[in-house]
Amino acid sequence: MLTQTTTRVLEPSDLDAALAVLDRDPVANAFVTSRVHVAGLDPWRLGGEMWGWYEDGMLTSLCYAGANLVPICATPRAVRAFADRARRTGRRCSSIVGPAESTARLWRLLEPSWGPAREVRAHQPLMVTDRMPEGIAPDPHVRRIRKDEMETIMPACVAMFTEEVGVSPLAGDGGLLYQARVAELVGAGRSFARLDDSGRVVFKAEIGAATPLACQIQGVWVAPEYRGTGLAAPGMAAVLRYALTDVAPVVSLYVNDFNTPARRTYHRVGFQEVGAFMSVLF
Repeated sequence: MLTQTTTRVLEPSDLDAALAVLDRDPVANAFVTSRVHVAGLDPWRLGGEMWGWYEDGMLTSLCYAGANLVPICATPRAVRAFADRARRTGRRCSSIVGPAESTARLWRLLEPSWGPAREVRAHQPLMVTDRMPEGIAPDPHVRRIRKDEMETIMPACVAMFTEEVGVSPLAGDGGLLYQARVAELVGAGRSFARLDDSGRVVFKAEIGAATPLACQIQGVWVAPEYRGTGLAAPGMAAVLRYALTDVAPVVSLYVNDFNTPARRTYHRVGFQEVGAFMSVLF
């Protein structure tokens, strides 16, 4: 019989123990680890709570509960405890996302009270590489976006998000949170794009998460009228070079299994599948 004392909200003093769990899988956990490195475990700075699951007094599993609900190194017993806590607090997140097995288990337990979901993406290949591709030269026109170019990059970011998630990031708060997130990545030097002669973005991507051990590329987008013209692979090679040179020794991303062109591009640039994520969108 599980007791409530087995799981609790972590506090700033639990940081080292939490990082030890996160570092067990630096690739899969890159997003949450990146946030924790910046913000620690204070819920206000982190943008959510970090729930911990203890077995025999040892912290063994985590669950980030913010805009996303993310199970981390979560055993079946931990998932059950996290689901109990999530049911009690009610749904505050816009998605559940994480390693496919634990996320599927969590969703099975939450669906009766939280469902139905707007969309479930049950298999999103997780891909990694630690080297530059052979035979694909990085696009020399892909560069870092400057802080004074927010108005240039935002329309492409909004278009990518809307196409990917199915809703506009400008809904609700008028886009304040989303704009702050884009500005954060631009300010950190982790937003990249190629502009055409008129100054419009035709390819873009961000390094959305960065830790000393791994980073994650996200938000890859090619303007619709340029798709099929060969921009994606050289563009990805350029972002990959920035990532490996400036950020981390291992670069990851995850992709929808139904996005055949994107998967083909990532394979061409040298990414290999090492697992799968799952996303439940509300």
